[in-house]
Amino acid sequence: MDWYIKVLKNYINFKDRARRKEYWFFVLFNLIAGIVLGLIDNMTGTLSPETGYGLLSGIYSLLVFLPGLGVTVRRLHDTGRTGWWILIGLIPLIGALVLLYFLVSDSEQETNQYGPNPKGFEYEC
Repeated sequence: MDWYIKVLKNYINFKDRARRKEYWFFVLFNLIAGIVLGLIDNMTGTLSPETGYGLLSGIYSLLVFLPGLGVTVRRLHDTGRTGWWILIGLIPLIGALVLLYFLVSDSEQETNQYGPNPKGFEYEC
């Protein structure tokens, strides 16, 4: 839960680096929250079959949009890529697979142009 809160507190930071752990825990908690809110929307009758969103899940999606964008950009920075690579996800199928590969890749082990390794150590060569 700490990783999720950390991302929410750091929602406007598009400059630093984010570990895989930070990114994927944020994704996991968003998935869980989305399922729970979707079920609540369905039970209360606020779920729209056309859009797949209800009142609560729609509001939640708007609230976590910027933190999600920020942590994704920081995750790309951690792999040594610019945040603009997020746009490759707009290419159907192939773009999403390439972006997924970038997001699961390990961190650059040394300091890069986006800052020091967030794992807190440097490898000696």
